[in-house]
Amino acid sequence: MKQEDNQRSLLHHMMKEEWERYLKNSLDPFAGLYGEKEEDGIVRLTETRIYIGLNDATEKKQLFETEKYMDVLKTVCRNYHVPFSVNKEQGGYFHEDGTYTEENSFVLLLIGTEREVVKNIAKDLCTFFGQESVMVTENRIGGYFINRDAKE
Repeated sequence: MKQEDNQRSLLHHMMKEEWERYLKNSLDPFAGLYGEKEEDGIVRLTETRIYIGLNDATEKKQLFETEKYMDVLKTVCRNYHVPFSVNKEQGGYFHEDGTYTEENSFVLLLIGTEREVVKNIAKDLCTFFGQESVMVTENRIGGYFINRDAKE
């Protein structure tokens, strides 16, 4: 089977899973979008981002090297069997008591991952990284693959 056929098969499988999730949970905020069909090779999926700070909630500072946190994050994703991308970023925020903190953060990107799995990953990372909370965002996206043999 060619790489293009493998990618098409993967996209078809992902669309089928999305449709089945929609049928199971019609109260989903994106309910009308799960049923969109592939059009010109575009598949509608959920893009989820989990924002995780590296400063410990109690100590208000980063306790370990960034690479150690990265290893933990990779292990969690591998254990949940989810494909992912991660970016290292710097940011700032206000604590509930009003104090301002700047810290290194990770933004974990998951595409097409079930919401319940995302919640479990977020809880694990929140616990392992010693956070008060982590932020999860969702967006609906359309995606497709291009390979070097693609024709116009």
